[in-house]
Amino acid sequence: MTLIVDRREFLSGLAAVAAAGTSDAHAQSQPAPIPIIDTHIHLFDPTRPQGAPYSGPRGGGPPIPSLPPRYRKLAEPLGIVGAIKVEASPWLEDNLWVLEVAQTDTIIVGVIGNLEPDKPEFSEYLERYHKNPLFLGIRYGNLWGRDFTKQAENPAFINGLKLLAQAGLTLDTANPTVALLESIIRITDQVPSLRVVLDHVPSLDPTEAERARYEKVLAEIGKRPQIYVKLSAIVHRINDQVSLNVNTYRDRLDYLIGVFGDDRVIFGSDFPNSDGVAPVDRIVGVAKQYFATKPHALQEKYFWRNSIPAYHWVKREPRQPSL
Repeated sequence: MTLIVDRREFLSGLAAVAAAGTSDAHAQSQPAPIPIIDTHIHLFDPTRPQGAPYSGPRGGGPPIPSLPPRYRKLAEPLGIVGAIKVEASPWLEDNLWVLEVAQTDTIIVGVIGNLEPDKPEFSEYLERYHKNPLFLGIRYGNLWGRDFTKQAENPAFINGLKLLAQAGLTLDTANPTVALLESIIRITDQVPSLRVVLDHVPSLDPTEAERARYEKVLAEIGKRPQIYVKLSAIVHRINDQVSLNVNTYRDRLDYLIGVFGDDRVIFGSDFPNSDGVAPVDRIVGVAKQYFATKPHALQEKYFWRNSIPAYHWVKREPRQPSL
């Protein structure tokens, strides 16, 4: 893998979003720094006796636990004031483990867990975990050997999603493909009140053969106000190279914002899975560079405002914003 960094553009971009002025008078004219709610991080601890089914991107050394104190140390200097943990384990018992871990640190404002809507026990576990206000919903997609497109035709799966919608919880998707996006249309046709967050859509690079389907399905999704897009995994491998030049991703981001509008785009870092392409400060830096050229109102919507209607997360610290 090759990492491409345009140093001058990266540093100038960060300066544009970080500068608060060089004098007191100028600083007073500047808007306050925008707080960030990171809607996509993973927590796991491979040092547990039972281990962990996922422990981050593969590297040269042993896996490093991803727990709230480690995340807080990296996130706070970047302006991140709260985070939503997204499942990183197919083990049912890890829903409880991660809720207990989240409870120990107020930087975690919610948890997206792992339950399978087609299973007979789904309603029981949904009711149980929903009693914890930090439990915001579930993630289901093309991972852990699951087939999202087939489940879109499964009546038991649809009935489970109806229960999720009735509870006012969110469905996060995983690992976008054109077929997954098409399945979301079929699912929300059957469960129109279901709130959905599509993750990592900037990383979906359709082939030329898929492009017409990709554009058609996004146009239809764009008409559905209950479907949000997580502009996460902005920095990703393209032809086995990773670029930190924001212009590499600008056209894709412009297109997605054009489809979804200002009110349905949200931020996520994908920490620590993001370490597989770049450190989290660089991931956040590219997002800030891109949005530095956008109106202040859109920056606020992307970095925190839109996350509230998308997830209904729990404010746990005074510095965490509210509508």
